[in-house]
Amino acid sequence: MKKSYSLAIVLIAVLGTLATALATKYALRVTAANRAGEPHKLAPARGAQQEASSDADDEDDAPKVIRFASNGEPMPPFLVNDVEGHVLSSAQWRGRVVIVNFWATWCPPCREEIPEMISLANRFGDRLQIVGVSEDDDASPDELRDFAHNEKINYPIVMGNMGISREYGGVPALPTSFLIDTNGRVVQKHVGLYPPAVYDREIRALLGEHIDVPIETFVDEGQIFLRNAANATDLPGVDFKGLNAAQKRVALKRLNSQSCVCGCKLTIAQCRINDSSCSVSERLAAQVVKEVAASRGAASAR
Repeated sequence: MKKSYSLAIVLIAVLGTLATALATKYALRVTAANRAGEPHKLAPARGAQQEASSDADDEDDAPKVIRFASNGEPMPPFLVNDVEGHVLSSAQWRGRVVIVNFWATWCPPCREEIPEMISLANRFGDRLQIVGVSEDDDASPDELRDFAHNEKINYPIVMGNMGISREYGGVPALPTSFLIDTNGRVVQKHVGLYPPAVYDREIRALLGEHIDVPIETFVDEGQIFLRNAANATDLPGVDFKGLNAAQKRVALKRLNSQSCVCGCKLTIAQCRINDSSCSVSERLAAQVVKEVAASRGAASAR
């Protein structure tokens, strides 16, 4: 009886571990249906069998619409050495589509994404420039060079400790990729894993090739650069109903000046844009709106 009981405990533990692993893998892939400014939905990461599937499967993952920022800001310039010792200058890439990919060797979804980036670099050749920015704090350039060789990475890797992520307004999660058009303007940002079809169609659209989905534009109000959250007139999960125009401006100003206390080191507004599921910023935002609404009631009472 004791032996059977022990075996049951072991079996439960194993099943629990498998469930956790599957849940983690499920959360790695962001669906192609996500669009800038909308909450991210999670979909299963591709398994080994799916990697060998036909192009038709990629079409299922392809975006139904492509969205680019209409007010894309110039790509933050940098002049650095890659881990091979070659000088990289962003000024050399005008006329190409550029992907600045923030990643780390210790990040499982980042490692899963590497073959996709390699494939894109092969497919588009000198019309596309991918730059991998390593967020490995403890790795040396030599270690990253060896890693790149082992993974057969065919695009340059630079060290993130050179302040590049700060130039992009901070990177909230890994992997994060910024998409730059041929005029050097940042027009999209993808946080998490995306199907290759997403990047393929966006790149072809920016190169002026024919694509079979519509292209829409949006105004960057923090979806790409969090500093632009101050321009947002609405925030995810924040109900401004009951406030007049003047009060809404007051509330937005407070939300853009008060810090969230969830540990993100962002303002409440930035946190709402960066992570619409954060219950802390949601509660703080609701409190701000409530206080602004109450101030109106107090003024009316007087």
